[in-house]
Parts: sequence; C-alpha cells; structure tokens
Amino acid sequence: MERIIGLIDAPFTPFYANGDVNLEPIEKYAAMLIKNGLKGVFINGSSGEGYMLTTEERMLLAEKWVAVAPKDFKVIVHVGSCCLRESARLAAHAEKIGAWGIGAMAPPFPKIGRIEELVKYCEEIAAAAPSLPFYFYHIPAFNGVFLPMVELLKAVDGRIPNFAGIKYTYECMYEYNQCRLYKDGKYDILHGQDETYLPSLAQGGAQGGICGTTNYNGREQVAIGEAWKAGDLEKAQELQNFSQAVINVICNYRGNIVGGKRIMKLIGLDLGPNRVPFRNMTDEEEASMKKELEAIDFFNRCNRF
Repeated sequence: MERIIGLIDAPFTPFYANGDVNLEPIEKYAAMLIKNGLKGVFINGSSGEGYMLTTEERMLLAEKWVAVAPKDFKVIVHVGSCCLRESARLAAHAEKIGAWGIGAMAPPFPKIGRIEELVKYCEEIAAAAPSLPFYFYHIPAFNGVFLPMVELLKAVDGRIPNFAGIKYTYECMYEYNQCRLYKDGKYDILHGQDETYLPSLAQGGAQGGICGTTNYNGREQVAIGEAWKAGDLEKAQELQNFSQAVINVICNYRGNIVGGKRIMKLIGLDLGPNRVPFRNMTDEEEASMKKELEAIDFFNRCNRF
C-alpha cells in the first residue's frame, strides 16, 4: 500500500452558532491546509468531535471534504463508533465516495480489554471497505485501551489484508519505534503527537504523521521535517520547541479541541462553537489566549490563507 509521506491534518468540524454542521468553510479550509504544506486530512476524529456527530453528519462532512480535495490530497475518514454496524456503514460510504482511506479508534464504550477483541473490531470495519487502507487510531488517553501495539500488528498480520498501519498518539516513543521496525517496516506507523514529532524523525524512519495543531501551526510543524531532512538539527529543535510552546498555550484553554478551534477564529477562519459537553471559551478567555500567543510570536508564524 502507498505510504503517507508528510503530515496529514486532523481538522475541526465547523458548526453554526446553533450547533448544526456548517459545510461552507470547508473548501477554504482545505485550500489553506494545502497552502501551508499539509498532504491531506483525517476527518471526523477527535479534533473533529466525531463521536458527537450523527452518522448522517459524518457522511455529509466526508462527501464535502472529498468533493473539495484536489488530486493527491488524501482524505482519510475516521469511522470509529460505539456501534460497530455504524462504523461499517461509514466505512462502506467512505469507499463509495472515493475517500483515500479510513481509520478508527477503539470505542470509549464498551472498553476493549484484549488484543483479540480489538482485532475483531478492526477486522469488521476494514472488511466493509476492502479497497481502502485502514489505520488503527491508537489514542488510549481517550478510551483507556492501553494494549500493546506490536502485539496488535502481530495479530492483524495476514488476517486483515487492508490493514495499513497505526496512527500512534501515545507517549511511548520506544513502542512507537518498535511498531515502525516490525518486519522491517511492513506497516505505516504515523506519528500522532505534535509535541514529539522531531524525536520520531530522529529514530530513523518516520515519514508521516497526523497532527491536530497543524490546523493553525502547520507551516512550522511541516518545517520540522524539512529541517531534519536538510540536516539542520538546530533549526529543527527550535521549531519543535516552538510547537511545544503553542501546545503549552492551548493546554491552558482546554486543549486543541476547544482552545485550538478558537485559534482558527483568531487567524481568520471562524469554525463556530464546540458541541456540548465541551465547555466553550469565553470572550475573556479568547482575549487572554490571544495575549499568550502574541507573547510567543505565534501570529507571525501561524498558517496563512
């Protein structure tokens, strides 16, 4: 299967003030991501509040992103759900509309506690879209599924033909690298933590990643990989440290899903509120966050339209 080279963005879902999905900004959104060096999108995931969308809304969003995506801009659709039948339906829909790939995190309920349970979950979803690469989205902080990923690779190997790899969003760089090394790099292991992108490159083989802060800090995040490739370690370190400084700010405002989404408004693309039960930022918090971002010179380094 084709490997992902470069960074894929995990976009936010635009909403109107009343909470309805707003498809209007997506074409401009896609153009901005492309302009700033992103190679595709992983939609309806955690940044996109995917579990808070109806199946029909998720399908509409997938259709819109595929419709506006130019050639070679990859649209990967997150299809994970607490209802496996809905996941299979979303996967089949993604294949039908011409998405590049699909992915799924383990459901937050019921909690998956064994590798075989996780394999079966992935197997049924992947089988619903057999022509598309399937990525397991490993993010145990969201669902409590702290299972060994090398063991997952061993279990799916030869069993799920279109299992492409893992979006690895966890702190264990050792396990990340062991997954990358499995059978001489058989699977595409995408780094999923923006704050440690440089260490993943330094281990000697990471080529792709899926990021949330690239929505607004994509130029700098992409530049980390470019500096590393050029052999400019000092520049790569400065860029990674800046990435962490941005993350430090959003962590003061309920993280990327809430704080990061409000940054989009500050840089020129208002994507609306978050859905309940997320607690939206107040105007006072927005002003405070803006000052913190100004203090690290963010607005001279952020994404451009």
